[in-house]
Amino acid sequence: MDKLLIRGGRALNGEVTISGAKNAALPELCAALLTAEPVTLRNVPRLQDVATMLKLIRNMGVSAERSDDGLVLIDAGALNNPQAPYELVKTMRASVLALGPLLARFGHAKVSLPGGCAIGSRPVDQHIKGLTAMGAEIVVEHGYMVARLPAGRTRLKGARITTDMVTVTGTENFLMAATLAEGETILENAAQEPEIPDLAEMLIKMGARIEGHGTSRIRIQGVEKLHGCTHQVVADRIEAGTFLCAVAVAGGDVLAQHGRIDHLEAVVEKLRDAGVTVTAEPDGIRVQSPGAAHLKAQSFRTTEYPGFPTDMQAQFMALNAVARGASKVTETIFENRFMHVNELVRLGANIQIDGKVSMVEGVPQLSGATVMATDLRASASLVIAALVAEGETLVDRIYHLDRGYDQMETKLRALGADIERVK
Repeated sequence: MDKLLIRGGRALNGEVTISGAKNAALPELCAALLTAEPVTLRNVPRLQDVATMLKLIRNMGVSAERSDDGLVLIDAGALNNPQAPYELVKTMRASVLALGPLLARFGHAKVSLPGGCAIGSRPVDQHIKGLTAMGAEIVVEHGYMVARLPAGRTRLKGARITTDMVTVTGTENFLMAATLAEGETILENAAQEPEIPDLAEMLIKMGARIEGHGTSRIRIQGVEKLHGCTHQVVADRIEAGTFLCAVAVAGGDVLAQHGRIDHLEAVVEKLRDAGVTVTAEPDGIRVQSPGAAHLKAQSFRTTEYPGFPTDMQAQFMALNAVARGASKVTETIFENRFMHVNELVRLGANIQIDGKVSMVEGVPQLSGATVMATDLRASASLVIAALVAEGETLVDRIYHLDRGYDQMETKLRALGADIERVK
């Protein structure tokens, strides 16, 4: 099992290219299942979750070829097995995104209940509720969601869907399914994350009729058939935010190419309040920081986009751990997303947990230790903390990191970090 060995104390300088967004690439790979014509995706990140999704759709009979430059060619014309088995999806919750497209195009699908990071429950009941409203019959049996259209129906039917909570994958599933449904579908309480309008723009290129994407109310007029397209995956705002926090803590001057400030406004505002200079460049975000000793701790509360993202909570907590003063971090999205706290404490951080709240008292210096990644974003927070810890830090279980970051250690090393992958 690979580990990262990090020796702290080096500033970060130079340019880093932000990869395509995992949370856009995964639904867009599933969107290619909606048509029998070839689809080309550009800027697809080299991640374990992407590899798993490609393996999953190939298992369905889909032709999927990828190259090292981020190009993926998909042809679902010969798709003959609309199933997502447990052994292929147990590590990835995004597998549920296959349900809507398969049901919409073929009228039936069998998808395993998903796995992924152990950061709390992400129930699929909203997916079932929405697709049922569109006319599907869905039962959960033996760990699988088995969905089909009623006898005599060949297409899903349009519906007004209001979810009980804001759900990103739910919005994406309904959006994809509705493109081939009969009539109009209106999604109320829709998620607004940038990955959703990016998916919608891809679907529009395929012939879908969609309005309101990027707002809480999306309107879709179903069409009988979609065609192929070429689409570029939007840059990963969470990867960009992670590098901004890394530079903030380590100090330095870095241009995050392809990053977009308008996708990270809540995080950028907190970074600026902490004493970091963040500016928009023609093709990216420039971040300049005097280093951890000059930062001021910031309290924040995670919430749905455009609020502070839960996927940046752990990374910013690592910043607070070495900044001056005390801060209060409130997690409202997932009930088990403070698993990184105990590992940060092993590095010398002063953090107390009370339910959904962590109280962080900044310390002047962290010290290297062996720590263990517990989930994707937790692993990133440990890397950030290790960049300023005195001595050596060994981060174990970095397969979590590989699920969501494209060659993070290579990118950090190019910026000047002392970091290496060890077996």
